[in-house]
Amino acid sequence: MNIAVGADATALFRSAYENRYTWAPEFPGYSADVTYRHGDVTFTGKALVSPDPRMGYKGEITGIDNEEVAKIVSGQLWEIAIHRVRRPFEKTHAGNTFSFGETKANGAVEVLMGGKSEGDRYEVRNNEVSLVHRNIHGSYVTIHTFTSHDTGEGYLSHTYDSQYSDPATGELKGGKSVFEDTYTQVGGYQILDRRTIQTDEGTMEFTFSNIQLLG
Repeated sequence: MNIAVGADATALFRSAYENRYTWAPEFPGYSADVTYRHGDVTFTGKALVSPDPRMGYKGEITGIDNEEVAKIVSGQLWEIAIHRVRRPFEKTHAGNTFSFGETKANGAVEVLMGGKSEGDRYEVRNNEVSLVHRNIHGSYVTIHTFTSHDTGEGYLSHTYDSQYSDPATGELKGGKSVFEDTYTQVGGYQILDRRTIQTDEGTMEFTFSNIQLLG
């Protein structure tokens, strides 16, 4: 991607931000059966994603009697829900400024953040955010997206990885996680039906079936 003379980094990033697939405001939430697998360990339970006035949506897991596993599955359900919330660009990035960084060999354009999110950076390629490097709760998380698919209403990431690091030293925290997501359409909405996460400790698989929109 060549940056045109007079191009606006804010406009470039905003276009990619608004090209993400999100649920429409009237999305009612859904219930599903959930299966968690890690090695020889398997747990099944129920998942519920419902509207929440504060967060947009909240996730709830029931039927898994192992506290650690229930926490892991709940965390993934929260991640699923929070990334599908539709928030105006002006609200999410109020107080931020944007400027161009480098243009990478693959055509991705680096966008550097200033203001409220000073130090964060992104890469935009083909009107999609292909890299995220942002400070979350005192750690940097870096996410590379490798493949995605176009839903016709925005893109969804298919394969990507994530790595945490120390903001002051750049030292890595923990190992890298490699994700693969697949979605199914239910009632006109894209809903995650399978996620695998490969880590140094093996592969975790989360499968959501019998997905039903809430009435």
